Amino acid sequence: MRRDIIVLLVLVGVMGFACTKGSDKGTENPAGSAAHAPASATPGSYEDWCQEHQVPESLCTKCNPSLVAAFQASDDWCKEHGLPESQCRACNPSLQIVRPSKSGEK
Repeated sequence: MRRDIIVLLVLVGVMGFACTKGSDKGTENPAGSAAHAPASATPGSYEDWCQEHQVPESLCTKCNPSLVAAFQASDDWCKEHGLPESQCRACNPSLQIVRPSKSGEK
């Protein structure tokens, strides 16, 4: 589990700037909150969140397929479900990926 956290943190730092934002980013979901992070979001911040897939936007392989190779290269890939093992709730039912709090909140 600790290895997964380290890999996740490394990938946030390394891949954060490689995140490509499509023209559909920033659209609103029915609940009224942004479905995707704005292009200006700092990786690992509250704003860096993919509402659709409930993971950091900078690490969302569903929205950013270019990230897949980095996860596979770091041996963090679930072939069965097609997403990083560190994000696979099907294989890890107790996995909790928590959105960071807003700046200044505890």
